[in-house]
Amino acid sequence: MKLSKRLELVLSFVKPVETAADIGTDHAYVPVELVRRGTAKHAVAADVRKGPLLRAKESIASAGLEHAIDTRLSDGLAGFLAGEAGAVVIAGMGGELLLHIMEQGRHMWDTVTQWILSPQSELYKVRKWLPANGFAIEKEGMVSEDGKYYTVMSVVRAGTVHDGCEADRGAGCTDTETIWNHAEGTGHEPDINAGCRDAGTDRLQAGNLRRREEEFYYGRYLIEAKDPVLLAYLREERGTLTRLKETLERQAQSSRRAVERLAAVEKMLCYNQEVEDEML
Repeated sequence: MKLSKRLELVLSFVKPVETAADIGTDHAYVPVELVRRGTAKHAVAADVRKGPLLRAKESIASAGLEHAIDTRLSDGLAGFLAGEAGAVVIAGMGGELLLHIMEQGRHMWDTVTQWILSPQSELYKVRKWLPANGFAIEKEGMVSEDGKYYTVMSVVRAGTVHDGCEADRGAGCTDTETIWNHAEGTGHEPDINAGCRDAGTDRLQAGNLRRREEEFYYGRYLIEAKDPVLLAYLREERGTLTRLKETLERQAQSSRRAVERLAAVEKMLCYNQEVEDEML
């Protein structure tokens, strides 16, 4: 089976486990390959809709793995019991939905040994939510495919990370909607000077806050690893942000909303440049 680069990255992150669950399974490509490759002895392919489950059953039957993979109609993790799965894959959906599923699965937090998460949007929110709820990102990867960037992370309960990474180690990308949300102060850390370098007596504190924000957006793990895909993303993002900045500068003369957006874009340009400088 020829899989996308994104799914191959997801599969490569899963550690050997007795039972793995794939939430939002669609065609069940992930559970089929986990069992076929021997990463999981058993798997559960779950989806909230009957249509995808029918496709999943076809894929499972085609692979001759009906004895090892079950399908389950479930709204996220609501249809699972604690201890049913040692690894849970949640990939291919927006960050808000992913966090909803995580919240919904609180009864499984302490029995799942590994969570493989790949949100397709709102990565900043996911990055902030994880340490706030006792999770640590132990590993991350990033791929580019068909003009899009995808981040995959291996997440465990804080205190169980073995490679020395901190509980808030993260990776993430941003999008225009996220920039606007943070310009309005939605779910944001204390405001930081929009300039790339801070001045005054609070310089160190402001610099530390800015650094933390940069890591929530782009990820300490990927930054420290000097990940080449993240570097390519930074350069592409800078071009997008620069064009937005030029447009907003023209609009700012007559629109307060444009002024707010311009400040957010300028801040993101600073974050972007500082992270790239560190990686080079």
